[in-house]
Amino acid sequence: MQKEVTDPWIDRMVVTTQPNHLSPRPVTVNRNPRNVLNQRRTAIARRSQATQPVEFFNVLTSPQLLQTTEALLPEHRERLYPPTVVLSMFMRQVLEADSSCQKAVNGWAVQRVADGLKPCSVRTGGYCRARQRLPLEMVSTLARETGRLLREKALKQWLWGGRTVKLVDGTGISMPDTPENQEHYPQPSTQAPGVGFPLARLVMVICLATGAALDMAVGPHSGKGSGELGLVRTLLQGFSTGDVMLADALYCNYWLIAMQMAKGVDVLFEQNGARTTDFRRGQSLGTRDHLVRWSKPATRPDWMTAEQYAVFPDEITVREVKVDHQVLVTTLLDHRKVTKSDLSALYARRWNVELDLRNLKTTMGMEVLRCQTPQMNEKQLWVHLLAYNVIRLLMAQAACNAGVDPRDLSFKHTVQLWAEWGSRGLSATKESSLLFTLIAQCRVGNRPGRIEPRMRKRRPKPYPWLKVQRAIARRKIKIHGHDWKPK
Repeated sequence: MQKEVTDPWIDRMVVTTQPNHLSPRPVTVNRNPRNVLNQRRTAIARRSQATQPVEFFNVLTSPQLLQTTEALLPEHRERLYPPTVVLSMFMRQVLEADSSCQKAVNGWAVQRVADGLKPCSVRTGGYCRARQRLPLEMVSTLARETGRLLREKALKQWLWGGRTVKLVDGTGISMPDTPENQEHYPQPSTQAPGVGFPLARLVMVICLATGAALDMAVGPHSGKGSGELGLVRTLLQGFSTGDVMLADALYCNYWLIAMQMAKGVDVLFEQNGARTTDFRRGQSLGTRDHLVRWSKPATRPDWMTAEQYAVFPDEITVREVKVDHQVLVTTLLDHRKVTKSDLSALYARRWNVELDLRNLKTTMGMEVLRCQTPQMNEKQLWVHLLAYNVIRLLMAQAACNAGVDPRDLSFKHTVQLWAEWGSRGLSATKESSLLFTLIAQCRVGNRPGRIEPRMRKRRPKPYPWLKVQRAIARRKIKIHGHDWKPK
């Protein structure tokens, strides 16, 4: 006997889809402004019922998101690729192993035939132009809103002492070598022109309890103001009073801690290697545990105005503790409420952000973007986060039904199940309890303190590196042939 959904909060974020094989009809536009809203809602509902690829989009047409979606949908004609269908296809595209536009268009063409609709062209030009018309603001807002809704609905037992912990970390993203990408995201200076690839830096904020992606900032990988600290300052408005920021030693500096303290946000970082910790100073709270005052740096950073510098306090009080051969810095000053072991256990969970970035970059293929322009690459990043949050939404509901923590479930397992579920025409609403049962069956192993070398056992094929531009290499081969070398 199947377990019923006791707290179906995902059902409130999903519109029930019924198969519909009706042939397309001409759209009659009512020019009366009072009927515009009803027409838009009717159009969204009709497309959700008429097309299987918009199963992803059904998650985004919940009461909580419907008003936001309607406001962000651009004015458009009744096309082969309306914005709702394009967004759904784009999301499915980033989750599949074959993420080519041709694969996405082929799937859409086959689905139209299966639904009894007129066959369409399988050329990718129309779909690519439709992706370009998709508003970046629409995709980014939906990604942030799905993350926010998922974070707000986290169960109390998933939180850390009833508080929301937000993970912060950065990573690098590569993209095709085009003049437009090189202009916005220059390749590293150590690489010769025509040999390297544009490289971008990405900083993300992720909810520890649910794994939801809350926000991101992207910029060049090198250059003035392009570091992780510069990007994270643009994300601080997403933190609220009572939140806890959890990050590595790179973020442990006076300015960031002072800004978060002013907002009522607590932090937990590893001590930066540039700062010396002396437990003989300050107010002792126990063995290798003390309160210490940090003075405001005398030098004003380039990114800060003189007025902003004057606002910062001359000193801030932080707590430094040493656990497991590492020094942690926090603004959680009460050692009776938050012990050293509590801080150590919480900082150990920071590793979840590394796993989340691995899920995005490796499982979902975000490590190398595919678009030819920086605008489309940024849009692709937000589509990745939106699809990622939909998967996290399914995992959270499955964890809620099974009475486990969402972090105990496998992300890749959920992606695989969702792909198979949709390919067989199953709905995420009618058979939702069965889907959640399958998701909850696969748990990740509990391996505390696991240590693995960052090395690869399988050797790559012995091809030499390309050290000149590809066009030059082609001309050389045409004249002299391939330079075969013994293995």
